[in-house]
Amino acid sequence: MLNELHIENIAVIERADISFAPGLNVLTGETGAGKSIVIDSIGAVLGDRVSRELVRRGADRAVVTASFDLNAEVERFLRDNEIDAEDELVLQRRIGADGKSSCRVCGVPVSAVQLKELSSLLVDIHGQNDGRQLMDEKRHLSYLDRFGVSENLRQAYSAAYGRYRAVREQIEALRLDEEEKERLRDRLSYRIEELEKASLRKGEYEETAARLALLRNSEKLTEAIDNACALLYDGDENAVSLAQNAANFAQRAASYASKLDESVKSINDAVFSLTDAAETLRDLRESLDFSPEEYDLLESRLALLNKLRRKYGVEEEGLITLLDESRRKLEEIESADEIVQKLERELEKEERNCREKAAELSAERKKASEILQRRIVEELRDLSMPSVRFAVAFTPVENEEGFNAGGCDQVRFLMSANAGEELGRISHIASGGELSRIMLAMKNVFAENDTVPTMIFDEIDSGVSGIAAQRVGEKLYSVSRGKQVMCVTHLPQIAAMADTHFLIAKSEREGRTYTSVTPLDRQGRAEEIARLHGGDNITLLTIASAEEQLTACESFKKKYKA
Repeated sequence: MLNELHIENIAVIERADISFAPGLNVLTGETGAGKSIVIDSIGAVLGDRVSRELVRRGADRAVVTASFDLNAEVERFLRDNEIDAEDELVLQRRIGADGKSSCRVCGVPVSAVQLKELSSLLVDIHGQNDGRQLMDEKRHLSYLDRFGVSENLRQAYSAAYGRYRAVREQIEALRLDEEEKERLRDRLSYRIEELEKASLRKGEYEETAARLALLRNSEKLTEAIDNACALLYDGDENAVSLAQNAANFAQRAASYASKLDESVKSINDAVFSLTDAAETLRDLRESLDFSPEEYDLLESRLALLNKLRRKYGVEEEGLITLLDESRRKLEEIESADEIVQKLERELEKEERNCREKAAELSAERKKASEILQRRIVEELRDLSMPSVRFAVAFTPVENEEGFNAGGCDQVRFLMSANAGEELGRISHIASGGELSRIMLAMKNVFAENDTVPTMIFDEIDSGVSGIAAQRVGEKLYSVSRGKQVMCVTHLPQIAAMADTHFLIAKSEREGRTYTSVTPLDRQGRAEEIARLHGGDNITLLTIASAEEQLTACESFKKKYKA
């Protein structure tokens, strides 16, 4: 349940703190006073898209904070996202004057995607465009599934359809026309021949480049090595000989002074190190004896490797991978017919599985449709549509397979609002007021299987008046017995049914517009309902009429509870 809402610098609302209650919460006020801004603020804190136009002129930023009761699903979300909450769930949305926004849940920054996921567990907002969505027949199947079709059954079909599409796409990829297949075969064959002829070897490029750099500097390198070898080993007085002599003298001295044993060891180690270094230099010197042919071969090899790297836009390992992939693709083309035959057998199997799963899904939809038809008619009769007929029409999917991502059914809602009329499309038959009542009926029916604790109706009364408006108010009250309901309305029949009533009023001070949100007591409610009846012309008679209406609603509530 939504408990508290804090709004700061949202459009004409400079600051407002609203304490909502269980049951039916109603918001009334003049057109343009800011009723929908309250709903927009709730949408913003729940992750709806926002823009800088929402920020009050002259303010650096806007802030909306909302606190909700915790429930099992919300606590599971918090655990999954490593967010700690104490006694309540606190959401906050900040919107900068530049349009940038940030979201927090219990003080922890979250993405808009996370916030939307959480909001789906908290609030269901029925906006003014939901009636238009009801006329979109593409949505009717999802409405029916939401009402009474097993999620496991839908997921099983979706998985089967995914496998079917994957196999079909593989077949389509292999079924190239003959000219395209021949062009691709020639291209791959040429590439394979070129790369195989190069005899590529992992690590060869670096080795070749290093050897070539060595040979390019061989003259200077040879001179330096020869000088080093002479000083270390080959000269008349070289470092190795001198170190050996030093070791002999040190050994002789150590026979008289044992403290010199470590020094003798160090000198002998140095002799071995110098000898190893000399041998390494000598080996490298011998490797520098090369022919001009080797240098030319290395240059040619490096040029070839560089050419292939530039041509195919990959490094040496990428060339080897490209060769392997080209061989595989060529093999697929050469054996495409055989692979296609194998895949076609697999496709037949997946198609049979899809048909079976689609048939199971369709059977459950038809069972659910019978219940939905009955429940919608019951709800609409409660909403002053006594002669209404409502039907769910099924037609098969019209394509080659006879099924698509949604199954094998096309679903369309049909209705007849008046006795003696044929069933027809909702978009052709229903008036604005009837659309509002149908959506309310569907919301009420769906709410029976919905765990979302709060429902918001933004001007559900569009096109409704008289007795129908009274029935809508009574239906909203009945829904509010199981959930918290908030409703923006212009109708006194609905306002009179409220458990908690807020007045949204606009005023001007020093050239600026300000909107206030005020909870009304019994007297305030009577005055506001009188205004809804008669506008500015509030008299003792209209007040008395409003009081009478409030008393009648209280009597209805007592009977309902009984």
